[in-house]
Amino acid sequence: MTKLKIKSGDTVRVIAGDHKGQEGKVQKVLLDKNKAIVEGINMVSKHEKPSASNPQGGIAKKEAPVHVSNLSLIDKNGETTRVGYKTEDGKKVRFSKKSNEVI
Repeated sequence: MTKLKIKSGDTVRVIAGDHKGQEGKVQKVLLDKNKAIVEGINMVSKHEKPSASNPQGGIAKKEAPVHVSNLSLIDKNGETTRVGYKTEDGKKVRFSKKSNEVI
């Protein structure tokens, strides 16, 4: 299994693809596919059949996963940065490689 440096709750910017430049918060990370679902980005239309919970049915908008290689973490200064790991006081922490601050 691979280790991803983007976690749910992080604010990210899309750096490649159709949605380049857009920002959002990571809702979920799919470890097995190396993808993340980002709030408000990569919206797709999905047809839903009528059911008991949704008697009307119709077309629903939902977020589709984006590959993590197309995402870059935004640090406290609002700039994109790469993520590194280091140990502080015996604990492994993530840090911003651009500003060297703990995330």
